[in-house]
Amino acid sequence: MTLLYSEVEEELRSAVRDLLADRCPPATVLARIENPSSYDAGLWKALARDIGVAGLLIPEELGGAGASAREAAVVLEELGRAVTPIPFLTSAVLATWALLEAGTDAARDLLTALAGGETTAALAVSFASSPYSWEAGTAPATVTAEGGSPPRAACGSSPCDPPRTTDLPTL
Repeated sequence: MTLLYSEVEEELRSAVRDLLADRCPPATVLARIENPSSYDAGLWKALARDIGVAGLLIPEELGGAGASAREAAVVLEELGRAVTPIPFLTSAVLATWALLEAGTDAARDLLTALAGGETTAALAVSFASSPYSWEAGTAPATVTAEGGSPPRAACGSSPCDPPRTTDLPTL
């Protein structure tokens, strides 16, 4: 196993770095702190459209690039280097991985929507199913999406409960 980056990984790094240099200078990142939006949707769409980062880990038959975790790590390094306010880790890595593992038709549909970057997703794991809770339960993980399609959930072989808001105790 080699720890050196391949030519493809270096090209990906260069493409992400160049786009971020043009679209995400430090002044823009600082201004984003004052903005009520959680991420820069225009920058996310540019990275998704121009480089394909939204579908990096999604198989080619679902409209993605079919890349590996190594390529995702290269993108994450560059996004961290520029302190980029986009949902790559949450949508294109964590939620994508959970949907790939689910293997349902609903998950495949959502993966297809995620691949183009018009839809974003977030993985939500209930405290009841967390291995760090007092009593680990069997509640499923839920992936919700926003953007080009209505919010949906896809988990296991059965329909998921809709996301709920829970009042957390004050510690």
